[in-house]
Amino acid sequence: MNTAGDEPANSLDVEVELRRVAAELATEHRRNRQAKARYTAARAVYEEMRIAVDQMQSSKFWTLRQRWFAAKARLRPGSLGAAAHYAPPPMEPYDTVASTYDDFLQRNAFRETDRVWMTSAVGAMKLRPQFSIIVPTYNTPEPYLRAMLDSVLTQVYPFWQLCVADDASTQPHVRAVLDEYAARDARVTLVFRAENGHISAASNSAIEAATGEFVALLDHDDVLTPDALFHHALCVNAAPDVDMIYSDEDKINDDGRLTDPFFKPDWSPDRFLCQMYTSHFSAYRTALVREIGGFRLGFEGSQDYDLVLRLTERTTRVAHVPRVLYHWRIHPASTTAGMETKPYAEIAAKRAIVEALERRGEPGTVESISDLPGSYAIRYALREQALVSIVIPTRDHGGDVDRCLRSIFEKTEYPNLEVVLLDNGTRDHGSLEVIAAWERREPNRLLVVRHDVEFNYSAINNYATSKSRGSYVLFLNNDTEVVTPDWITRMMEQAQRPSVGGVGAKLLYGDGRIQHGGVVLGVGGLAGHSHRFFPRDHFGYYNVLRMTVNQSAVTAACLLMRRSVFDEVGGFDEDLRVAYNDVDLCLRILEKGYRIVYVGDAVLYHYESQSRGYDLTPAQIARDAVEKAYMERRWGFSTIRDPYYNPNLTLLREDFSLAP
Repeated sequence: MNTAGDEPANSLDVEVELRRVAAELATEHRRNRQAKARYTAARAVYEEMRIAVDQMQSSKFWTLRQRWFAAKARLRPGSLGAAAHYAPPPMEPYDTVASTYDDFLQRNAFRETDRVWMTSAVGAMKLRPQFSIIVPTYNTPEPYLRAMLDSVLTQVYPFWQLCVADDASTQPHVRAVLDEYAARDARVTLVFRAENGHISAASNSAIEAATGEFVALLDHDDVLTPDALFHHALCVNAAPDVDMIYSDEDKINDDGRLTDPFFKPDWSPDRFLCQMYTSHFSAYRTALVREIGGFRLGFEGSQDYDLVLRLTERTTRVAHVPRVLYHWRIHPASTTAGMETKPYAEIAAKRAIVEALERRGEPGTVESISDLPGSYAIRYALREQALVSIVIPTRDHGGDVDRCLRSIFEKTEYPNLEVVLLDNGTRDHGSLEVIAAWERREPNRLLVVRHDVEFNYSAINNYATSKSRGSYVLFLNNDTEVVTPDWITRMMEQAQRPSVGGVGAKLLYGDGRIQHGGVVLGVGGLAGHSHRFFPRDHFGYYNVLRMTVNQSAVTAACLLMRRSVFDEVGGFDEDLRVAYNDVDLCLRILEKGYRIVYVGDAVLYHYESQSRGYDLTPAQIARDAVEKAYMERRWGFSTIRDPYYNPNLTLLREDFSLAP
């Protein structure tokens, strides 16, 4: 009922007004998204330009320039000290600009106020699995032993059992401390072995006493964060059928200082063959651990590595908690001091890997990587030396083509190859002569395919592949040059494996710096190259540049795959004419259930963008924007998370530094 002076609302007017408001909100939302996209792109350009300036200022030319200006200033009358005033302030070194770990800890460290809401969250959990924490002890220094025990007793998540198996310690304080804690908390279960059997036997004794759904491994001198089990329990609630959970970790010294965080990728089976990276804090379904027989005697020092190799042959349900939940103790006898303190551990690790390869029907050998204790190179036996078709698109740039072909035919050890040179409309007379000379020189191994059409990287590679004969296709830019003679062999060892769909290589700029160490999704707004501009021999973040590791994508400047995989995914998407076609291809390969790997021992120079130049014209910039939008629609790059890149690391840079 209307009161005096009120007029009945017109429903049509209300609907019109609602539509107007909705339209304004939609416009504002679109503007905000556009502004965010412009900011992200501008930030990426800023970072790249800053890197370029840094590299310029560290060059010999810049150093000589600065010396010249300093000398001129000193010679100028009345200019004492002028040189120091004239010199521009030094740029902050590239590797110190990002957030430090101390900053990170200030933002993310556990606080007692977290205990309140986490305790409430535990009460709301649908699943409350019990974790049996397995700890073998032997003459543990008392301060370390107490710190370890306290870190368990102060867990937010209450459903745990601590299974300590003492391996016949000779120091009396060990039993006294253990008995003290067992009397304090009934969840502490003690096993005292009559004789010393080393870590595998002692761990098995602890597992025998376990009653929990999961066993979680904790070293006798290390420390858990208070929320470690809470986050593992959350993981079980999110994925009730999970069989293995692991977290990030860091190191702790005797002063309690936390350093050297290891922010890990999600489950990466090929990287795991090269490095036991999951380590701490890991939990495994108890029934599965018992099914595979627990720890094997004779693998001491790498017993966890051997266990996980066998366990992940029974399950692929592996989850990663991207949080530091474990502090690994630094002291001289610990493996944190390096594998050289326990050389038997490396022997056991290599034996565990070789046996895993044999069980999996992929025989091969294991090589230690020089200067990288605890990291390994897997050399799979080639089942056959199948024909590899190297597809190289080109137009003009005869010098690049000559250098590329010369390095392939003169340096490459792999014998069974053909080069399909796709001539996309060469006009330069000298370049035509180079191509003709190579046709005469390699009539049986070089096929020149003329395809004079408007440039479309995807289309011309698809066309060239249709003219090739090999059961393997290797896409290669014409501005590359072979460095390691066994590059194809090493890549073929991976490409022949049924689980692998694409293989990439390490690419270097002409000055020797890293151009490509794999592709990281999300960096710079869409995708970036791992460790770009790093020194050639840099190990990379936790040795990632020197090993064979899983990636979400690799560049098609050097990309090898089975032809059957290429055909299965439909080749390159021809709507992506210039950019992102390799990322898209790799993501479609992943979508089919194959893996992408980067091989750090296959090395080439890549004199990037010499053939087509950079996208600087308005038309090129517009085309790039269209292709970025296409990738966003298909893959959702604004929300995508690269599983092989930890979310605690930055998306603004390509150096694996911490996120700000």
